[in-house]
Amino acid sequence: MSTASTDNPRTAELAVSGMTCASCVARVEKVLRRVPGVESVAVNLATEKATVHASAAVTDDQLVAAIAKAGYEAAPILPEAPPAAPASASQAFDRELASVVVSALLTLPLLVPMFGATLNPWLQLALASVVQFGFGARFYVGGYRAVRAFAGNMDLLVALGTSAAWGLSVWQMFAHGGMTEHLFFEASAVVITLVRFGKWLEARAKRQTTDAIRALNALRPTRARVRDRNDPARERDVALADVRVGDIAIVRPGERVPVDGIVREGRTHIDESLITGESLPVAKEPGARATGGSINGEGVIAIETTAIGAETTLARIIRLVESAQAEKAPIQRLVDRVSAVFVPAILAIAFVTLAGWLLHGADVETALLNAVAVLVIACPCALGLATPTAIMAGTGVAARQGILIKDAQALEEAHAIKIVAFDKTGTLTVGKPSLVAFDAAPGQDRDQALGLAAAVQRMSEHPLAKAVVAVANDAPRFDASAARAVAGRGVEASVGARRIAIGSARWLAELNLDVPPTLAARARELEAQGNTISWLIDLDGAVLALLAFGDTVKPTARAAIERLARMGVKSALVTGDNEGSAQAVARALGIPPDLVFAQTLPDDKARVVGQLKASGKGIVAMAGDGINDAPALAAADVGIAMASGTDVAIEAAGLTLMRGDPALVADAIDISRRTYRKIQQNLFWAFVYNLIGIPLAAAGWLDPMFAGAAMAFSSVSVVTNALLLRTWRAQAGAVDEARAGKPITRPA
Repeated sequence: MSTASTDNPRTAELAVSGMTCASCVARVEKVLRRVPGVESVAVNLATEKATVHASAAVTDDQLVAAIAKAGYEAAPILPEAPPAAPASASQAFDRELASVVVSALLTLPLLVPMFGATLNPWLQLALASVVQFGFGARFYVGGYRAVRAFAGNMDLLVALGTSAAWGLSVWQMFAHGGMTEHLFFEASAVVITLVRFGKWLEARAKRQTTDAIRALNALRPTRARVRDRNDPARERDVALADVRVGDIAIVRPGERVPVDGIVREGRTHIDESLITGESLPVAKEPGARATGGSINGEGVIAIETTAIGAETTLARIIRLVESAQAEKAPIQRLVDRVSAVFVPAILAIAFVTLAGWLLHGADVETALLNAVAVLVIACPCALGLATPTAIMAGTGVAARQGILIKDAQALEEAHAIKIVAFDKTGTLTVGKPSLVAFDAAPGQDRDQALGLAAAVQRMSEHPLAKAVVAVANDAPRFDASAARAVAGRGVEASVGARRIAIGSARWLAELNLDVPPTLAARARELEAQGNTISWLIDLDGAVLALLAFGDTVKPTARAAIERLARMGVKSALVTGDNEGSAQAVARALGIPPDLVFAQTLPDDKARVVGQLKASGKGIVAMAGDGINDAPALAAADVGIAMASGTDVAIEAAGLTLMRGDPALVADAIDISRRTYRKIQQNLFWAFVYNLIGIPLAAAGWLDPMFAGAAMAFSSVSVVTNALLLRTWRAQAGAVDEARAGKPITRPA
């Protein structure tokens, strides 16, 4: 055997199929750890992926073979293969739903005897057998794998319980010539149908977990326009894979930047909000860095490529999301833990019951009936319904109130949230630039100056231009002509006989214009608050006014932070904006300065979330709306996305707030807490029925018919308790997004 050292470790990723629960994950991890040279293993049930860190001597074939021995199928994932959503996966999902519907239709007639009517026993046998061995086959397969691994799981519980009910009904049919008053076929069919429905809901959530990665990959441009290496005067349109470090990429207005690089020619503004979270377009000039995936503004620029492929910022974000999704959830499912002990315990009790009655002289029929009664009363109907019914009720009422919960894991974990890390732009703020201050120079009429600024900006579709026009409705209206964008400096136009411009401080310096001391002091004050400063200029040599642009806080944001505090949940601010802007928003909302993390890039945000998790203060949630938030949303115990944000953020999060209202964060935690309490209550009652019913059945005081009735009643009580969640209502009110938001600093 090769003795290759671990000095050259490798990471292998494998797609694993056939896993159905946490027990399956544990078995796959167990067999992989036994492979010589394997250092660590992480198996993700949601993505059906195994990540193995091992020495170079370990081959993919060895890992695949180990998984096959455990009863599952596996295949290596190629490093450059993008995640896919094949049509066959969607078809399999649709077939699963169809199976649930058909199983339910076959089960409905079996409920007729429960209402005093009669149904031919042979018809009951035919219907129940199709459900039991057709639609319930997956539970036998899962149960077999559990037995082979000397473990217990929900599949084994369902297989044993429903088989006992079905087998007892068949025995009674033949023992009484088909004339028995009550059979238990409905018990087995109902359990299988409802559990299959729960599995379908789980599959629906799992199918969406990889959408975040696919959405991120969709941001990668497939082609780039580069200068020919041999003839710089000639440009070529090439596949992105053919671009090399050092190539010069030409990016025209409105195009997505194809590579990470440094601007060598041209001036423009680039929208980097998808990458950095910065709400305002960023000015770029020669020497500035440009990030692949961002969108170019008004100028043509030439970018020297510095990173390609897996080394780009966008590729790193994708890897961060994948890594965070591969981490194990901190909370294990209670039912899976209990089932490992519950199943062998019930089998032992049933065997002892059978042997005990035979030793005491009872006939075989009596002993068998009492033993089967134990299995029937222990059939995990209530146990299997306890969690899914509460989750279905909780997620249903939450959806009606504007809170979409992707999976049960997020719902379970959200109840214990102790700190919420909020992104700023688009989450606590509106995410659109607004004119937060307009100060006229001494001796200038403010309304006249505002009218001149609006006249120049009406010629532009730039977000900052729209912000100026939006607040100038009451100002005098002037007509502008011959508008011209000056790349990297601003825009100018003719207003009557005057040439009026709106531009940067750099343009002021180039024009040798002096800023009045009062305006200069005001500019420094506004910049310290994180605002972007522009100047209204008469090109004949006068500064007319100062303009400050910034974001606006959502009107419900402060109330949301205060309500979270009353619930015992702390709030933090994690943003890519500068320190001044972050602290200004934090002060407006009541977030303490020590919980403000500014100028954080995507990997920094994930790191901050990791630090908050490591602090041991409890479950950490991240609330955000941008692509730059995706790694942090995935790294958090619970990710909360605003539906007004990007698809990537939504897919990476476990919870989505459909109204973009931060007040819904507290509502999401509240419904999670209520749902989790229902799960605990349901499990308690499910076990109480077993604790009372099993001894009665073993003692012969509960025949199978009453055992079936008790089991049915336990299910009804569990479902009824769960449905009480439907009375819950969110406290957050609807928000008119068109008028939401007040400036942090109002125009003077």
